[in-house]
This record gives sequence, structure tokens and C-alpha cells, in this order.
Amino acid sequence: MDPLGFALENFDAIGRWRTTNEAGSTIDASTVLADGTAVDSPATLRRALLEHREDFALNVTSKLMTYALGRGVEYYDMPAVRQVLRDAAPGGYTWSSIIVGIVKSQPFQMRLAEEQKTVALTGAQPRARLGGPAMPQALQQEDTVTARAESVR
Repeated sequence: MDPLGFALENFDAIGRWRTTNEAGSTIDASTVLADGTAVDSPATLRRALLEHREDFALNVTSKLMTYALGRGVEYYDMPAVRQVLRDAAPGGYTWSSIIVGIVKSQPFQMRLAEEQKTVALTGAQPRARLGGPAMPQALQQEDTVTARAESVR
């Protein structure tokens, strides 16, 4: 397990605080981060992350951009990632500012344009995305399949 995981070990699978594990042993949540910072609780982990606020924001933005693009972040995406961070910095890197920055970014906008071009050229169905235009159709198809399965019973 990574150091961040050890620092959060006192939380069980549904987020309840615990001091012993399933076997009854006392949980030792102490660890040392890569920079040598000792961490033994969520509070000390938070303080450690706040000391590296820009690095943490860069990592979160890169991970969210990966999810948004449906692919890994490449070297040519980094100017957009840095722009998202520059725009989000004055507000303290809030979730909303990072997400809005990603949605407005060129890689995200170009991804949508490329997908629409592919759909137009090939006639293929666009991928269903949460909140995307193809989602209602995908849900409708799922409901149709469910209804057919229930009628067979």
C-alpha cells in the first residue's frame, strides 16, 4: 500500500472510523511520505498535502484530464493542464475551477470535435458519456433490453 493509503487506514470500506482491523489488531496508520514527512493521521496528511498545494493540484488536474479525455495525458496536453492550474490558482484550486478549466481546455474541446467528425464520417454511434448527448439513447436501449428480459420470464 502507498503512504497515502496508510495514512487513511483508520477508515473502513464505507468511511467509518475504526481503531482496530477485522482481526482485532490495532491499526498503525503511521507512514513516511517520499519527501520524508511523517504522517500518522488524516490531519497530518492534509497538512503535508497543503505544503505541496501546487503539486497536489497538478496531480489532481492531470488525473481528471485523463478521465475527461478518455486517454492518458501526453506531453502536448501539458500547456492546457498548466493553463487550467493558472486559472484555478487565484480561487485556491477549487474543484469547480479545475473542472471548468478542463471542460474549456483545447484537448477536451478537440476530443469532442474529433468524436463528432468520426460519427459523421462513419455513421458510428457516439460513446455514451455521463451527461453527454448520447446518454438518453443509451439509457433507453438499456431499458428496452431490461423490458425484453422481464417479458421472457
